[in-house]
Amino acid sequence: MAKGFSLKDDLFNARTLDMLVAGFRARDPDFDPGFEARVLARFPELELKERINWIAECLIPALPQDFPAAADVITAALPPPLDPTKRDDDFGHFVYAALGEYAVMRGVPDHPDRLLDLIEALTQRFSMEFALRPILNAWPDLVLDRLKGWSQHDNYHVRRLVSEGTRPKLPWGQGIGLQVNQPLPLLDQLHADPTRFVTRSVANHLNDISKTAPDLVVARLTAWQAEGRQNAKELDWMTRHALRGLVKSGHAGALALLGYRVDTPVQAALTLPASAQIGTAMEIAVDLTAPDAGEGADHPVIIDYAVTFHRPTRATRKVYKLAVKTLKPGQSLRLSKQHKLPADASTYRIYPGDHLVEVMINGQVRAKSVISLSG
Repeated sequence: MAKGFSLKDDLFNARTLDMLVAGFRARDPDFDPGFEARVLARFPELELKERINWIAECLIPALPQDFPAAADVITAALPPPLDPTKRDDDFGHFVYAALGEYAVMRGVPDHPDRLLDLIEALTQRFSMEFALRPILNAWPDLVLDRLKGWSQHDNYHVRRLVSEGTRPKLPWGQGIGLQVNQPLPLLDQLHADPTRFVTRSVANHLNDISKTAPDLVVARLTAWQAEGRQNAKELDWMTRHALRGLVKSGHAGALALLGYRVDTPVQAALTLPASAQIGTAMEIAVDLTAPDAGEGADHPVIIDYAVTFHRPTRATRKVYKLAVKTLKPGQSLRLSKQHKLPADASTYRIYPGDHLVEVMINGQVRAKSVISLSG
């Protein structure tokens, strides 16, 4: 990303605001003539999410005070839906997120059906998972019933909203009151979707569930494999993506579903320098050895390593990917990696001292060593 780049300025500016307002002006040339100036006047002091909220607040006096009438105006002002021939990564224009925020502000608590109709239209222009969550909390049964129908919608953006909007741990999303098993019937329908935009959301949803109910996720994926409604290659991708957290934690059921043994006989040895300086890198070398042919078949292995960073108040353990390999009987293999030790990382700080490095084979710690880091 270029130096000085501002995401909030790239997504919310005079040009994108004009795009939003153009739809209203096409329907009503007299639409609030001071709207753009009023919105833009506060942009310099507002962050990204605050700009979304501010646009929504400014829409309140500009639109009819009766919410169903305002929803009709918004629907008529929308641009055509996003390209239905695409299959992934087509989120639409962020400025339309403000319409979802407005819809929640004005539609809760009195207009659930018209509000959901509007969200259905809006999500075909920009993904509405954040707007859906307060509506779901207000009317869980009604919304779940609507989502059941949406799971078979012609537009894949609406189908994706069913999964994404009900994720237990949606990043930056409002918490929801559903039990993790409540959306599972919806995922049963969506897992066989032909669109990667949808199946990625389903896999991410399962990864969320795995943090509190890992066995439930393994059981669901096993059932989907038996059903055979999804393309085998796509379901394999979904399974790996959904189980990525459980693989790192060494969950036996998840690893078995992917074809890995937690008790693999492959041995590992770790070579690590005794010390390194923060701001440079440490070289991690792992020697793998598979047993000889007497043990039989090939040995598929996932090799990860974990670094326990010691900080003044607590230790933090982070797992990193190293490689995925299949070793022949009797085969030896060396893997190495330069692990950077940034002195100026924006998201975390490395402190001097002793730090534990562990090598994991199929989720199980097989070798460990300590490195001393200096400032």
